Amino acid sequence: MARYSCLALAGVLLIVVSVASGYAQTEAQTAAATAAKASPGLVGALSKEMNATPEQSAGAAGALFGVAKSRLNADQFSQVAKAVPGMDSLLNAAPTGGGGGGVGGALGAASQLGGSAGGLANAAAAFSKLGLSPDMVSKAVPVLVSFVTKSGGANVGNLLAGALK
Repeated sequence: MARYSCLALAGVLLIVVSVASGYAQTEAQTAAATAAKASPGLVGALSKEMNATPEQSAGAAGALFGVAKSRLNADQFSQVAKAVPGMDSLLNAAPTGGGGGGVGGALGAASQLGGSAGGLANAAAAFSKLGLSPDMVSKAVPVLVSFVTKSGGANVGNLLAGALK
């Protein structure tokens, strides 16, 4: 009887984990779709440049903005954020270590590692989780910088460019 109880408990746990995993994926997809709608100009430009879906592009932008956020002081990042509609949605669309939305997980490590390689390596890992080639980071950065320069001015674009070098 105890054996059946253990099997039943294991089955229930498997179902709970499966549902939670599905919920996390759905939550990430919803965050990416919301981000794509919140910043259609930027997401459209990224989609075209990277030949990616709007959801992939929103996650990619969020990953790179997450790197910038970890490298800029709060005032500097605030200037960048003001130039990008839907910045919070984009940051939430970035993949994390657990597969959900937000800037934790892989991107949170960017601030701990510091340095150019650490941040962009984490962005490349995020791109992989989105189903994008890690070398797409080099295509995405100029699109983000151009967008921010047009909407926030040359000084703000330079801030972002410096943070993503």
